[in-house]
Amino acid sequence: MRVVSLVEQLFFLIEKHKQPMHVGGLFLFDIPASAGPDFVANLVRQLRKGKTPPTFPFNQVLHNLTFWKTTDTFDLHYHFHHTVLSKPHSAQALLSYVSDVHANMLDKNYPLWECHIIEGIDAVNPKRFALYFKIHHSLVDGVAAMRIVEKSLSNSPNEVMTLPPWALLRRDEKNLENVAPNKRTFGGVVKEQLGTIKPVFGELKNELKERNEPGFVSTLQAPTSLLNQRISNSRAFFAITYNLPRFKKIAQSLQVSINDVALAICSGALRSYLLQLQQLPKDPLIAFVPVSLRKDDSASGNQASLVLCNLATDVTDPVERIKAIHDSMTLGKDKFERMEQAQVINYSAISYAWEGVNLLTNAYPKKQAFNILISNVPGPKEPLYWNGAALTALYPASVVFNGQALNITFTSYLDQLHFGIIGCDKTLPNLESLPDWLDTELSKLEEFCNLT
Repeated sequence: MRVVSLVEQLFFLIEKHKQPMHVGGLFLFDIPASAGPDFVANLVRQLRKGKTPPTFPFNQVLHNLTFWKTTDTFDLHYHFHHTVLSKPHSAQALLSYVSDVHANMLDKNYPLWECHIIEGIDAVNPKRFALYFKIHHSLVDGVAAMRIVEKSLSNSPNEVMTLPPWALLRRDEKNLENVAPNKRTFGGVVKEQLGTIKPVFGELKNELKERNEPGFVSTLQAPTSLLNQRISNSRAFFAITYNLPRFKKIAQSLQVSINDVALAICSGALRSYLLQLQQLPKDPLIAFVPVSLRKDDSASGNQASLVLCNLATDVTDPVERIKAIHDSMTLGKDKFERMEQAQVINYSAISYAWEGVNLLTNAYPKKQAFNILISNVPGPKEPLYWNGAALTALYPASVVFNGQALNITFTSYLDQLHFGIIGCDKTLPNLESLPDWLDTELSKLEEFCNLT
């Protein structure tokens, strides 16, 4: 058995019926042109007949909220679902299905994941199907989840995979140890923690000097906003795809990163969305942007910290806005590059302690350390296949919780950037307008850079 870490415990402590703490992904596949009409049916039949035990993290069962136990058995009827959407088939029907399933908590009596194969998603292209997968955030962060996807699928359209997604890692038995968490002794953990004290307090002291630097954001700076209201268990999910070269050209023109460009169009979209509702705060919205701390090829656990980013939503000019975003992200990333992983985690624990208490107790319902969480999860760089079916798109579906009613996560795959937007549609009206506002902001930046 493995002890549940403090970070993992936090995800369980804040979990409620209306704020399930799992992450998910929607994956679209195109069936090979040579395949028959029963391709998906055969795939489902194969998965249901398979008796191969799951691999990590799909074989982990929570025990007394204290330990993870490894199991070789699981209830296939609980974990695996096959759905054919009713006619008329449409993208909206698929998004509605994902919205509903993503809103439901995972049962802690089972390994904390579900897999859904969905047909009837495209009236124009019947040779397209979807896979929706969700797994508890205590087991993986965004980067870990993406690496599991990469390790589970194939780089070859000709490889026949007889193992289910929850056991596909067994085809690479030699590298299974890279997936499971590293084993550490109690003494090693204590030594590591003691070693963080001096550098962490050094960075906290240095923060006082950074307050006048461009891009500095404090944990008390985020304004009261419509985005920071109590939520219900209702969810709305939206998926948007852009060609990655559009972002690269803007980044090159303005001498910023692709991530800065993506954050900028999110900022502009949020500004327009809130202006439309007459709810734009006079002070800039603050985003919590996860930064990966991984320095290896592992695909397990949560190894990320977060940078506070000034989204400059109070600024009309989109170029000034992106420069402010760039300054914030540069300052935050530079700080973390000066520290080791354990130091970053402890620094973040101290800096955001009051926000953690707020999440657990809702003691300050009208005050948040940030207004929205926006994540960039690096995706696969090579084409991926499942029994010859080509992966064409993947959309992250993340977490929302009380006080944080909206989450935007984007990931790259080949030459595209895929955005997954998840929000509480009972708290935030007209969420369906956000994708259009993203389009508008991207076009504005292209126009400024003379790229249209």
